[in-house]
Amino acid sequence: MAVRRDLHRHPELGRQERRTTAVLADHLIAAGLAPKVLAGGTGLVCDIGAEGPLVALRADIDALPLQDEKDVAYRSTVDGVCHACGHDVHTTVVLGAGLALAQRDLPGRVRLVFQHAEEQMPGGALDVLAEGHLEGVSAIFGLHCDPSLEVGRIGLSSGPITAAADAVEVRLTGPGGHTSRPHNTVDLVHVLATVATGLPDALSRLVDPRAGLCLVWGRISAGNARNAIPREGVLAGTLRVLDKNAWQQAPELVERLVNGLVAPYGARAVVSYERGVPPVVNDPGATLLLGAAVTRALGPSALVPTVQSLGGEDFAWYLDHVPGAMARLGVRPPGSERSMDLHQPTFDVDEGALQVGVDVLVAAALAAMGAA
Repeated sequence: MAVRRDLHRHPELGRQERRTTAVLADHLIAAGLAPKVLAGGTGLVCDIGAEGPLVALRADIDALPLQDEKDVAYRSTVDGVCHACGHDVHTTVVLGAGLALAQRDLPGRVRLVFQHAEEQMPGGALDVLAEGHLEGVSAIFGLHCDPSLEVGRIGLSSGPITAAADAVEVRLTGPGGHTSRPHNTVDLVHVLATVATGLPDALSRLVDPRAGLCLVWGRISAGNARNAIPREGVLAGTLRVLDKNAWQQAPELVERLVNGLVAPYGARAVVSYERGVPPVVNDPGATLLLGAAVTRALGPSALVPTVQSLGGEDFAWYLDHVPGAMARLGVRPPGSERSMDLHQPTFDVDEGALQVGVDVLVAAALAAMGAA
């Protein structure tokens, strides 16, 4: 609990998590372990055990650019930054599991992966992979806070449990002009509005509805004067999709549709499409093993099914290389009716979830090494 509250008081944004990295390293070194800081100076990995099957446990360590609005003793001390997604919980749980496993005679090895920059695009998982830290890993497991579940419950399902999430920006340009003569120029704001409404509509008719593709704009900007047609305008948003095949086809489709929508007006369009993350697709075998570990650690009533969400998670990149599974860790106080959600400035957890998470990951790591 003390570690989680310390991290919560001192949150750091992606690729700036130097204090967090140092705190984790100090705890691991004090336990006689030898953590290795990643090349960028934030994030670290640490191996436990000498030989045998290698299993990875992953936590994300970065915070969000949100003001902490909770009235608690461990409120963020960093203006405009807070742990509103539970990464402080994930980090504390993996650290606790690692320290517990370090006290045992293991039949294999465990690699703790404290990953930076999960909230960014591209995320820190790609850095971990590029440095080769998943080479030789036979399975990887992680937990993510779920405020819809009470403490003591673990949500788990085989197959996709999150969505792909990409960033889309459309920049339109034209010659500009007077609003009294739109026919003599390119009415850029009108074209922006056409793309803003037409692109999501077209995608809904050209992609299988079962793929769950959803394009939502978060920013639209153009011009400064009410009677002047601007020369440039921008749309920016996120495209989320549940189906991996549809995700792979999305960039080309978006580009084609944007060009088709603006062509009648003569505007020039530049589409910037940035890959974020694919869906997290839990491996069936790893999911079965993790579910058995939950039952073993907490009892059969603790394990509950979970549904696929439109949220993105860069744990997905690991599952392109290694079989594994992510589960949802219940963090809502038992009996509480208080509404809370991730990425809210008032987000908090019942800290009883910390020991629950530790017990589950310890059981999963032991099972994956063949000790259960």
